[in-house]
Amino acid sequence: MRQKKITTVVSVYNEELSLKHFYEVTVQVLENLEWDYEMVFVNDGSSDRSIDILRSFANINSKVKVVNFSRNFGHEAAMIAGIDYATGDGIVCMDADLQHPPQCIPDIIKKFEEGYEVVAMVRTQNTDAGLIKRITSGAFYKVLNLMSPIKFENNSSDFFAMTQNVAEVLRRDYREKVRYLRGYVQSVGFKKTTLEFKAAKREAGESKYNIRKLLKFSINTLCSFSDLPLKLGVYSGCVVALCGFILMIYTIIEKLVHNAPAGYSTIIVALCFMFAVTLIVIGIIGEYIAILFAEVKNRPIYIVREVLNDNSKENDCK
Repeated sequence: MRQKKITTVVSVYNEELSLKHFYEVTVQVLENLEWDYEMVFVNDGSSDRSIDILRSFANINSKVKVVNFSRNFGHEAAMIAGIDYATGDGIVCMDADLQHPPQCIPDIIKKFEEGYEVVAMVRTQNTDAGLIKRITSGAFYKVLNLMSPIKFENNSSDFFAMTQNVAEVLRRDYREKVRYLRGYVQSVGFKKTTLEFKAAKREAGESKYNIRKLLKFSINTLCSFSDLPLKLGVYSGCVVALCGFILMIYTIIEKLVHNAPAGYSTIIVALCFMFAVTLIVIGIIGEYIAILFAEVKNRPIYIVREVLNDNSKENDCK
């Protein structure tokens, strides 16, 4: 029988300080497996020496494939590109900072051998995340699960695995320009399980996601998996109408009982409240229009400058 193969997909953006250690640790794990292996590194437009280090890996190890982007397209684009170029029976997506421990790969393979096709990796501990980030991350998943008809694993991460069958679905049908890849993997169906892992401290460098990027990512995710925000216009309109009716009754009673003129402050508060609701609803609609605009333009998710240890054409656009 043909020996099965596992592919690790690794997104790389300015990771020169941790790449060598990550490679050494991961190769040591992969070479002790019963499965054959392949490593797909996606250089997401790094401005440091990351691509030179990746070239050296490809030169000394024919099982290392390097996909080099023409510029920075983002972490989500890098992961989908790695999946596009992966040829293994099982595919593991992970980061290069060793917060996603390669030592979990044997356990993932066991799940594949048990018949599971999607493995969601769930953090039980993150020593590198601050209190605020942990709180906001937990709140994000609670809000997402509340708004979306699809339920997601709390504290799931960009560390996940799938079989080639699932990867083919992502290649063929999930080509949105605004993506939430870990959400797609959990929503496509198939037989799914979870594994827990402890996220260690970053090997080197710092997180590429700042507050602004995380906020944008969260908004795009909510808009991608739920249309509930669009319906807030109807709900907020009902609330404003109810408040206006109560205010009208109050004003009439005050006029009849106390012969009091309508208050200037009451009018200002009512106007501010209604305008605030209106602007919020317009902003929500704007977010959905921005996503639609990105899809209509139909620009490539990523552009490949070159691929090492692969027969694919250069300057590939997908």
